Amino acid sequence: MPLLARMLASPLFIDIRAGAVDDLAELFTERHISANGQVLVAVGPGQGQQIWGRVRDSLPLAGVFTVSGASLTVAGELQAALQERSYDAVVGIGGGRTLDVAKYAATRAAVPMIAVATNLAHDGICSPVASLEHRGGKGSYGVSMPLAVIVDLDYVRSAPARMVRSGIGDAISNLSAIDDWQLSHRERGEPVDGLAVTFARTAAEAILHRDDGIGDDDFLIALAEALVLSGMAMSVAGNSRPCSGACHEFIHAVDALYPGTANHGELAGAGALFAYHLRDDRKRFDQIADCLRRHELPLTPTDLGLTDEQFAAAVTHAPSTRPDRYTILEHLGLDEDQVRAEVTSYVQTLSSSR
Repeated sequence: MPLLARMLASPLFIDIRAGAVDDLAELFTERHISANGQVLVAVGPGQGQQIWGRVRDSLPLAGVFTVSGASLTVAGELQAALQERSYDAVVGIGGGRTLDVAKYAATRAAVPMIAVATNLAHDGICSPVASLEHRGGKGSYGVSMPLAVIVDLDYVRSAPARMVRSGIGDAISNLSAIDDWQLSHRERGEPVDGLAVTFARTAAEAILHRDDGIGDDDFLIALAEALVLSGMAMSVAGNSRPCSGACHEFIHAVDALYPGTANHGELAGAGALFAYHLRDDRKRFDQIADCLRRHELPLTPTDLGLTDEQFAAAVTHAPSTRPDRYTILEHLGLDEDQVRAEVTSYVQTLSSSR
């Protein structure tokens, strides 16, 4: 009897611990990625440069490329650099912007990519998606997953606390994205992948109720694993659906209307919380609000650097950012006055629950 199964794309190697970058050169030989370390290292500013300084002596044949921004133009320049020599792989060292550039260039050049993450700001460290800027704004592009993921806790601990906390918001927003996906299944018959849901939900629940925080290694490991699982969920689904719903439509809207206001994970957490307000799911609303407060993440428009009117404008604009996606926002179809009323109610609910 034949065994029916499916093959899942996943990293070949994951290493989450203090001092993990010291074994980078050994990774290439032990995992048969590169026999002599002839790789192109794409580094971001700050900690990316520090890590490269720490490992360069062990990779004498490596080239280096400085990532100056998360744009299609820079990714194209990295792709061209990859094709100038017969590099065996590209190693992205830095935050999410650097890793997205490296993932995109590696995919287009058809070489493996190793992700060395310096913070845990969002689930891009292992996702099959790269978010890059272009002349018209910002777009999401399908890419190959990293062949290996390395998270060195020494560097995560020294990253700005706000960037580490941001990953918490992105991870727990999976719960809202899953509910949006299941809503679309009920209303429109959109297929739901149960395995992708399992990965995404497990990632969120692993963080939601923890009472430790970013000062604890156990929490940082759990957060890193949750972000990797989120990337796996997207790989299984073949798109970002298990981790992106109304919460991420809200992110795209804020980025378009009020760029630079708050970061990705902060917006994801608040966007998910507002979505549960719209669903009138008080149990989940309280759980997420408690988690965001516990980890000092923003909840209200003011916390995000927005006025109530700007928050409402972003919610109104949000469905247009992903016209192919059906979420609680599309389902309710609120007009501008109704959105403003819901934002007022949301702020009042948060004020009374403090």
